[in-house]
Amino acid sequence: MMAALLLRRDKKSTAAQLKADLNRTDNSFGVRQLQELLDCVLNPEKPAADTEALDWCKCLIAGGEGFEEFCKTVRSYDNATLCGLVWTANFVAYRCRTCGISPCMSLCAECFNNGDHTSHDFNMFRSQAGGACDCGDSNVMRETGFCRRHRLRTGENVPSVPRDLLLMSEMVLPRFIICIIQYLRDGYTEPGEKKRDLQKVLQQLEAQISFLEDLTKMGGAMRTVLTKILTNQETFKDLSMGQEGNLYAKNNYEKYLSALKNSGLVSVEEKAQAESSAEAGEGVSTGPLGLLGTTPSPTPPGTDDQDGEQSVGQRKRVKLSSTTKDPSIMDSLKHKCFLEELLFWTIKYEFPQKMVTFLLNMLPDQDYKITFTKTFVQHYAFIMKTLMKSHESDTMSNRIVHISVQLFSNEELARHVTEECQLLDIMVTVLLYMMESCLIKSELQDEENNRHVVVNCGEALLKNNTYWPLVSDFINILSHQSVAKKFLEDHSLLMLWMSFVSFFQGMNLNKRELSEHVEFESQTYYAAFAAELEACAQPMWGLLTHCKVKETQEYTKTVVRYCLETLQIWFDAIGFVDEPAPNQVTFHLPLHRYYAMFLSKAVKCQGLDLDSLLPDQEMLMKIMVHPLQIQASLSEIHSNMWVRNGLQIKGQAMTYVQSHFCNSMIDPDIFLLQVCASRLDPDYFISSVFERFKVVDLLTMASVHQNAVLDSEQERPMLEGALTFLVILCSLRIHLGMADDEILRAEMVSQLCMNDRTHSSLLDLIPENPNPKSGIVPGSCSFEEMLSAVADFKAPVFEPGGSMQQGMYTPKAEVWEKEFDPIMVVLRTVYRRDVQSAMDRYSAFLKQSGMHTTGNPWPPYKERTPLHPCYQGLDRLLHCKTLHIVIFTLLYKIWLDHSNMSEHVLCMVLYLIELGLDNQEPCIEEHCHDSWFPGSNLLCNLHHVINYVRVRVPETAPEVKRDREPPPSTSAEASSFGQNVREAQVFSLVAERRRKFQEIINRSSSEASQAVRPKSGATRWVPPGTPPQLVTEILEIRESMLSLLIKLHQKLSAKQNSLSATWLEDAGADSHAHGDGITAIERILTKAATRSRQSKRSIQEICGKVSPPVAPKKNSPTDRKTDKEERRLRARERQQKLLAEFASRQKSFMETAMDVESPDAEAAMDLGASEVIESEVLYDCVICGQSGPSTEDRPTGLVVLLQASSVLGHRCRSDEAKKLPTTDEEHIYPGDTCGAAHDVRLSLMQRFFKDSSCLQSVSIGWDGGVYVQTCGHTLHIDCHKSYMESLRNDQVLQGFSVDKGEFTCPLCRQFANSVLPCRPGRSTEAVSWHMPNNKKTSVLVKEVADLQEQLGLFPVSTATESNLSKEMELVIKDIKNTTQRKYMDYGRNPGSPDNDFLFMYSVARTNLELELVHRGGNLCSGGASATAKRSCLNQLFHVLAMHMRLYSIDSAYNPWTRLTQVAPSREEPEVPMLFRDCPSLLIIFVLTMPQPLRKEHFICLVRMLYNLQYTQALAALSAKFSPEERQAWSTSGALKKLSSSVWSPQSIEYSLQQFCLPYLRLSCLLLHHLYGDNLSGCSEEDEFSSLATCVGLLAPAPQPSNPMHSAACLDWMVNAFDLMTQWCSEVTGLSDTQAEQSMTLLVQDPQWASPHLLCLPDNYNIIFQYYHRKACTACKKVPKDPALCLVCGAFVCLKGLCCKQQGICECVLHSQHCGAATGIFLLINASVIIIIRGHRFCLWGSVYLDAHGEEDRDLRRGKPLFLCEERYKVLEQQWVLHTFDHINKRWGPHYNGL
Repeated sequence: MMAALLLRRDKKSTAAQLKADLNRTDNSFGVRQLQELLDCVLNPEKPAADTEALDWCKCLIAGGEGFEEFCKTVRSYDNATLCGLVWTANFVAYRCRTCGISPCMSLCAECFNNGDHTSHDFNMFRSQAGGACDCGDSNVMRETGFCRRHRLRTGENVPSVPRDLLLMSEMVLPRFIICIIQYLRDGYTEPGEKKRDLQKVLQQLEAQISFLEDLTKMGGAMRTVLTKILTNQETFKDLSMGQEGNLYAKNNYEKYLSALKNSGLVSVEEKAQAESSAEAGEGVSTGPLGLLGTTPSPTPPGTDDQDGEQSVGQRKRVKLSSTTKDPSIMDSLKHKCFLEELLFWTIKYEFPQKMVTFLLNMLPDQDYKITFTKTFVQHYAFIMKTLMKSHESDTMSNRIVHISVQLFSNEELARHVTEECQLLDIMVTVLLYMMESCLIKSELQDEENNRHVVVNCGEALLKNNTYWPLVSDFINILSHQSVAKKFLEDHSLLMLWMSFVSFFQGMNLNKRELSEHVEFESQTYYAAFAAELEACAQPMWGLLTHCKVKETQEYTKTVVRYCLETLQIWFDAIGFVDEPAPNQVTFHLPLHRYYAMFLSKAVKCQGLDLDSLLPDQEMLMKIMVHPLQIQASLSEIHSNMWVRNGLQIKGQAMTYVQSHFCNSMIDPDIFLLQVCASRLDPDYFISSVFERFKVVDLLTMASVHQNAVLDSEQERPMLEGALTFLVILCSLRIHLGMADDEILRAEMVSQLCMNDRTHSSLLDLIPENPNPKSGIVPGSCSFEEMLSAVADFKAPVFEPGGSMQQGMYTPKAEVWEKEFDPIMVVLRTVYRRDVQSAMDRYSAFLKQSGMHTTGNPWPPYKERTPLHPCYQGLDRLLHCKTLHIVIFTLLYKIWLDHSNMSEHVLCMVLYLIELGLDNQEPCIEEHCHDSWFPGSNLLCNLHHVINYVRVRVPETAPEVKRDREPPPSTSAEASSFGQNVREAQVFSLVAERRRKFQEIINRSSSEASQAVRPKSGATRWVPPGTPPQLVTEILEIRESMLSLLIKLHQKLSAKQNSLSATWLEDAGADSHAHGDGITAIERILTKAATRSRQSKRSIQEICGKVSPPVAPKKNSPTDRKTDKEERRLRARERQQKLLAEFASRQKSFMETAMDVESPDAEAAMDLGASEVIESEVLYDCVICGQSGPSTEDRPTGLVVLLQASSVLGHRCRSDEAKKLPTTDEEHIYPGDTCGAAHDVRLSLMQRFFKDSSCLQSVSIGWDGGVYVQTCGHTLHIDCHKSYMESLRNDQVLQGFSVDKGEFTCPLCRQFANSVLPCRPGRSTEAVSWHMPNNKKTSVLVKEVADLQEQLGLFPVSTATESNLSKEMELVIKDIKNTTQRKYMDYGRNPGSPDNDFLFMYSVARTNLELELVHRGGNLCSGGASATAKRSCLNQLFHVLAMHMRLYSIDSAYNPWTRLTQVAPSREEPEVPMLFRDCPSLLIIFVLTMPQPLRKEHFICLVRMLYNLQYTQALAALSAKFSPEERQAWSTSGALKKLSSSVWSPQSIEYSLQQFCLPYLRLSCLLLHHLYGDNLSGCSEEDEFSSLATCVGLLAPAPQPSNPMHSAACLDWMVNAFDLMTQWCSEVTGLSDTQAEQSMTLLVQDPQWASPHLLCLPDNYNIIFQYYHRKACTACKKVPKDPALCLVCGAFVCLKGLCCKQQGICECVLHSQHCGAATGIFLLINASVIIIIRGHRFCLWGSVYLDAHGEEDRDLRRGKPLFLCEERYKVLEQQWVLHTFDHINKRWGPHYNGL
């Protein structure tokens, strides 16, 4: 009852009254009243969209005052010291690595800009998942980085909050929150029911949740109240159930409980099942090892095991539940407070953005933070379950990380939750559960009996990276030392983790396709590599960072122990014995890599002894197999053996070595192989390598062999692969003793040697050693120092073609000389071509520095850093007989040119020999009879002579054809070597390997020998089918390695005695480091000689008696080969000849075609040439190549590009460019531009005067005028038509539209869209044009008048419809179509002849004015400028003149009469002469008079118009005078006297000249183009006199010493005074109202500065901060892609549908309006500039570069950017010169969508 009364009253007064009641000491009445009111207001059965309840809440909380005032009051009590601003995806934030303690630290723009981060390593970034500002939080960042506001610790001096202020809030808010929760419960649907749309429920609650969000923004005081309410367990108990008898609430509560039921990891049913199976006595396997599936799966009784894969999942589930320590993880959730239930629904509704923001906004409150973190951890398993079911897992992942990164980045908090809530247990268990949902049986090794399970990379969970939020949280908490230590100390957790890692061991197995190509190329490998990197490698690096000191030895030992145990289990599970299954490879061995990396750390940082961490020999042999398999497979993939598996297998091979993966994949693998090699028998290891690489059969002395497993074209790349691998294995030192900065240096050098690199790509390409991509590059400070030590910076340059270079780093000379390491390059190249590129750059350096000029240099040999003592055993590889036999065999085969040997093979063999010589072992002779060599030391074996070798060859081999005599037991030659001749044994690598394997196994365990199944090893190498029988032959060799080396030296240098006997003495010790194979052999021989006297003797002996190499057999293929080579040489010579001939022909063609270029051809181009040309002008057609005149029937045309241009219209008076506004106070005023001024002028005239007369008094085309430019090439118009046809039929369309008439010039490929016909030129006219004249002015004036009268009678053309005139009409049509209608219709009645007339002569004016602009605004430089060379003004004038003849000027109105005679004024209001534009009149006269016009008449026109121009100048000047000045001047005498009076001030003369200059410049240009007169250069002060002389106003003065007077140029026909009086009376005769405005028409200043783009600020951030959040003026929204017009500063939406008009987006619209379809826009969010030209657009590049001279497109790196003046100048130049189309090559259509 009471509530009903209250509801009717005014809300504010009710609130005030209630507040007063509650403030009494006995407030029970008030409380009761309030509760009743709230029961009514906050009734959850009302629809949520009803805002009445919300208004009540606001009023009640404010307690009677306005809500806004209340907010202000509460804010004044804000005691928060943290910023805590929460943002969502796409927000722009900052990260400063110098200030950050945690790598996830971020700042909002305001805090960043208010802090001091100068010279810090910071970047701006676009938030992916959302985040919160850490300013003020000293756990996450250093206090020096706090902004001014949060540095002051504002909380300390804030007054305490008065009790009554928040009293109402404490009463009302619990009810408000439970109301929201009721709605959320109501919205939930049980799994069985019909689904309700969760989004709809959320939309209805939008207002309420926003209200909560607003409350959190009121600051600390309000947050404290909210925290109390959210965490109070009593309140929750009271309100959660709902009141008695409220059915609605009760139903909702039921729903809530049922939703809770399935929130545990194990659902209720599964749990019951597990218990029953345990009771049934099928003992659940105990202990963590049960996970790996070593026991049979307990199937619950009574269930049928139908689905195998399903049971795998179930089996695991049951087992897992027994291994976790804390059963509560498994159980359903129970809630104790509002916060817990709110989080629960937040998860259930898949993290709605508003809820997330509300929960995060509360974080600055410390109590809340701790409670919330615990709640979050408690719900962790539930989050994972919801995430896996979600359809929007991407969005949800981002929101989860948005929350968790705020909680777990804080070490204090993370440690607290780890200790109190078992955070680590929960995380690992949850991850395990998650991966279990997608396990499948592994098929590695033993497909049938394999018991191992791996994740299935095709599942959505892996494909979509659904696991990443959990993994990234895990990585985040492992970055805290205290948490990582807990993890490493907890053995059962470690074991769980290892079983998790083993799910990835052997995933994504590739099986080689042998018959046909796969139908479907699966792309699962992306998922596999991402999963191993994120889920296995990154946690591993995280743990490794905490194992850096001696004290942490125990941790490493534990991890290593568990790795080995898990590996053993894995080997058993896949049924692995000793040989890997053929044709299978997996790139994923995370267990091996964990083991390798922890070993490396143990030796490098913790001083542990390697042997204490290694298993027995047998285990080592097993461990070595799979990484070796990968190395061999890499070679196979590059040898195209896997080609039938499609491109994806190549993708895997590349990803494996790619910079982001290599330090977690290939590096640990190679290190592990190095460890195995240093501890296993070297002979066994070497033979394993060759067997894995499948080249055993190739290693025979015989010239022919059979290989059962390789095709012959695969043998060479595989052999090269095997040798290269051995070289890498023996010489790589990354984990064997190099310091971190040495590694960084080596990485950097190898990347720079492949290509010059930009700073950012270098950062990206260098593997970030310990913690990948956390933003903190290890030792990033030293990154810069290292870079400057090894590289030189090449500043960004501009290439003439217009392509923009970035700033690049290039290796210093001494780096090439001393540090270039081809081995490192091979290891790090993703593409094979990069190795070639590095070698090319190396040889270019050698040539340039003169170290090696002939032939191609070989990869240089680089000395290695000494091995760490633990790995010393690695050198034994180089000193084992097996390797020496292989080397000997290969040297022999290369010497005899056996098939499949290559320079690369020799290079690697020599590398191995040299490595062996550099890493010496003591020389031990072991005389065992059956061996090839006496001992294992390379130095001793080098000079050991091998006489006979027994080989197995096919019967068909050439060796067999010899007469079979048993070899003599002794031989005279051999004895000179002082050794018994022994019959060398057949050497079988396979047999050797078997023997060693058995030995090792027997040594390690006796019972193991029974387990080894005798594999049919020997038979495996026999090819199927019936090959030719193998027979044993004995070859006589009689060579040692040294003798073979010397013979190879001769072979390479193609000289018989390339090394004389005394060679060693002469050579000296300094062997060349750089050179080709010859140098390499000499270097090796020198080393051998200096290290052993025996070798030295042998070398001298061999050199002394060396003979030409004779093969032990004559082999026909070698002859064929030489023959082939000769043929190839001959063919190459022929080709060279042809090319040379072709080049010379092309050159002469280009010379003739490019005639236009050369200055002496100028004369031929301009029809009026200064010297008399007897014949017609000839043109070359670039299509048919014929040369001839242009005729009426077959006209020739110039290739031209017509484009509309508003460049002239954008000129201003001042030469300063306008500034781009970057604050709200700054503006750009568009009214002062040339285009605007001319528009105003014309519309003023049209108000007062007759339209037709107005349209002849000014020019248009300042905005949207048509500019014509040419490349200077000509073609027949009919040829052009057929060319266009062929382009139209050509389907592959380049970036232009043939339908719009666009094409590229057939010769120079410049863009064009029309052809301008050339007028046939005859010589006779040319003569008469230039006759010097002595006629009087009066005669000339009369002649001009007659010529103008003639106009009407003048025949348009002899044959009215010749081809030429047709073409001319077509061009006129093209010109009209080039610009938009609005730029053509200025008359009152559009389309009238007057309008057309105005447009036509304005085209001429536009082109003349633009040429002036291109010449720098004046004619001081004289001569033909670059544009003049390409100018087509002459042809253009003829075409326009031809068209203009159709209009006649009514003789009564002919301005000429008013220029030259005093005539009575007429009635019609014509534009007074003083208001008319002289250049326009000149052009009209020239175009309308009969062509060709004689020069004397042209000069006469110029003179008469100059009088008018001068009078206008005087009038304008006097209008500027003050009345006093005017008085003084008028009394001082007649006009003539005035202008030449001696005491006239300089200033007046100067301004008169300035006023007349633009007219003179145009006249000169016209004269230059029509009559070919040269423009002579002059200084700026003399420009006036020089031009006046040029157009014949002044006689050429012998000495121009006396100051020049502009009046001296006047030349009057009639009394000057009368004429002037008449002109003035036209103005004074206007009515008074007109006089006011007509004054502005008189005072027109013809001077304009050259056009500029806007002036931009130096720092890009200034533009970005102001514009990226600015609202669009049209649609009032913040655009998604804002853009700025750099011409006028307009702010537009790129691609915005909001501002679309008639289907055209705003940028395109603006480009039409502002630049007549040319627009230059800066994209704010991308820092790049796009150019719109007509229907096409292109990305131009950026004018803002970072400190390293690089663009940052899309601001991905977010480094500070600065304006590059040079680039901006180039952009402006391209705009002014209209060369965008020619210089930028990548154009595409924009379909009006920009």
